[in-house]
Formats: sequence, C-alpha cells, structure tokens
Amino acid sequence: MNTSKPQNTGKNRGEAHKMMRSPVLFRLASAVLLMFVVSGCAETQFLAHYAKRFSNIEAPPSEGRYKVGKPYQINNVWYYPAEDPSYDETGIASWYGPNFHRKQTANGEIFDMNELSAAHRTLPMPSFVRVTNLENGRSIELRVNDRGPFAHGRILDVSRRAAQLLGFENQGTARVRVQINREKSYEAANSLGEGGEIPPGEGPIKIASMKKPVVTTENLAPPPGTTMVSRSTPGMTSPPAAPEVGSASVTAAAAEAAVQVVPVQPTNIFIQVGAFSRWDNANRVKAILSSIADVNISSFQVNGAELFRVRIGPVASIEQADGLLESVISGGYPDARVMVD
Repeated sequence: MNTSKPQNTGKNRGEAHKMMRSPVLFRLASAVLLMFVVSGCAETQFLAHYAKRFSNIEAPPSEGRYKVGKPYQINNVWYYPAEDPSYDETGIASWYGPNFHRKQTANGEIFDMNELSAAHRTLPMPSFVRVTNLENGRSIELRVNDRGPFAHGRILDVSRRAAQLLGFENQGTARVRVQINREKSYEAANSLGEGGEIPPGEGPIKIASMKKPVVTTENLAPPPGTTMVSRSTPGMTSPPAAPEVGSASVTAAAAEAAVQVVPVQPTNIFIQVGAFSRWDNANRVKAILSSIADVNISSFQVNGAELFRVRIGPVASIEQADGLLESVISGGYPDARVMVD
C-alpha cells in the first residue's frame, strides 16, 4: 500500500497545459535552462582542466637548509649521518639525472642534473667535496645536497653534469676518491645554520681566516657523450634518454667549471669486510667467508693501535665486486663496502 502523500496531479497538469499554450514562454524557459546547463558544464571542465594543470606544476624552488639528520636504515643497512671534517674515502661513484631532475633534495633544494652536485649517505648537507676520478685523473669540487646512493657498492652519486666533467657519463661508474673541503663546508654550515639542525653548542666553527690552499686548474671541455646510461645500480634498468647537453641546457657556472688534472696511479678494487682489534676475531671472519672468495688479513696502525683488516680481493671488475659485496652483506656483515687502493 502506498502511504505517501498524494501529489496534486490536477494542478501540475494544468500548469503544463498553460506552458504548452505559450510556446514563446516555453522556448524562452528552455533556452534559459540550456544556458545554465552549458555554463555549468563549461565551468566544470574549466576547473578540471586547471586542477590537472596545477597538479602537474613542479614544486617551486625551496631554499636549502643545513642538515645532518638522524640515523636511518636502507636495505637492512644502517647509516649514521655526522659531521666528519677529516672525511677521505675511496670507492665507486655513480651518477643520476633525468629521473630526479627538478625534484626536491634531502635538504630542501631542487636537484638540477646540469649543475655540479652530489648525493652522499652520511655527510652533512650542504658539504663540499673534491671528487677525483682515479681512472683518468680528472677532479672537480661538488656540493653535497642529497642523500644516496643506496646501492651497497657505491659511495657517491654525482649529477649528470659532474659525471660528464669527470669523464664517466658513458660508462656509468668510476673509481673515485672523495675528500671533504673542511673550510668551505664549515662556511656553508655557518651561513645556513640558523633555523637548521645544528645542535646547540655543537655547530661548526668559523674558520674564514684560515689560509686557503693554492690550486692549479685547467678548463676542460666535457668529454663527448652520446648514449644515456643507467646509474649502474645492480638490477636497475636504464632511465629514459636524457636531452642532449648544449649551451641552452647547461648553466654557465657548470660549463666553465675548473677541472683539476692529477697524475693517474694504478688502483685495485677490494671488498673490505671490517677491521678488528684482535687477530683471532679477524681470522674467525676469514674462516667464515672463505667459501665465498679468497680472504686475506692485513694489519695497519691507527693512532698507535694495531688493527687487523679483513679483505677480499683484488677484484677484477666493479660488476664482480657488486656480486661479492651482496654475498658478504647477506652473510651477516652489513658494514662491508667496496674500496679502491
């Protein structure tokens, strides 16, 4: 049974009948109604169009800040960011570009693959480091403003432009030495320190009065490069082709970067498992890893104390080093790393 209130069908029919008897009025009402419908659709399309446009707009450039950061874990490996005024390390560097271009870095800057910058896992941001390609002697200074690389066998990711100037864009990786510029890094920390993450009383000291070293440099043209390569992370596919580098896409500062050239010495690649204060502990690790590869123990001095270093190598190639390193890490030694001597 329908219990709803009956509609006044007679009145409705009468109004419809009057409308039918007034065709001019009917057409006028229809036109007005159509105009509202079309206007509503147009407005909806307008809003949808601009909402989509706004969603695709790149983030505006943000001002970078000084940042050390807290310990973090990637792929079961812990990293401990800290100020390290004596940082000097050898290893394998890779590069990154199109997939990260115009995206925000870890300290709030905007990454530009045509500028001279780098990503490091633990150094404060920004820091300034001198990176030397141990394979061809080219050396440039880079600004660290991002975190990475997170492939176990890499110590530094450089921008595409830096890889060009260092001469390893095509091959994707290089044996490098990374040395911090202590004075310039501290000056950068001081200039960005306010409002940053420097603990009270533990901020960097001002050393602008220190004597600056004299460096002889030479302006070199970038090496020819025609093929885009990957970041050489194991298992990673090649990124899409990057635009060709030309005067329109590379800033003047990057194009005129001073490349220092140093003599090239022969180097070897090793997997360093760890350093131990007791020989018996080092020997125990050697016995455990002997099924993976040939392991050797060597002693060295640090601040007058003797330590015993456990290493695998020398290794024939970066690819072989990557495979061995993964096996060592999976075997319970997450602090193992690739190093170059």
